[in-house]
This record gives sequence, C-alpha cells and structure tokens, in this order.
Amino acid sequence: MPTILMFYGIIIYMFFYDNKKHKLPHIHASYGDDNAVFSIEEEEILEGTLPKN
Repeated sequence: MPTILMFYGIIIYMFFYDNKKHKLPHIHASYGDDNAVFSIEEEEILEGTLPKN
C-alpha cells in the first residue's frame, strides 16, 4: 500500500483500483488505532471511522 501523505499523525494510503473489496478508486486513512476507507470519486466513507478532532 503506497503512502502518499503523512501529517499530524494521520497516514494516507492510496489505491487506484481494488477489484477484490471496494471495486473503485479509494484511499485508506489511519490515525492511531482508527482506520477508515474513503471513496475518491463519491467522497464518502466506505468503511471504518476516524475521530472528529
């Protein structure tokens, strides 16, 4: 999983196409023990959560 950005303890990984699980371009974000997957095109959370602050 290629890391594309790291800031304030948040790490962003990018997948252009994953035909096994999400089937669309998306990014993975992790912050501590929290993880979330975001759709790039629809700009919505596909899976997981991140803290609001």
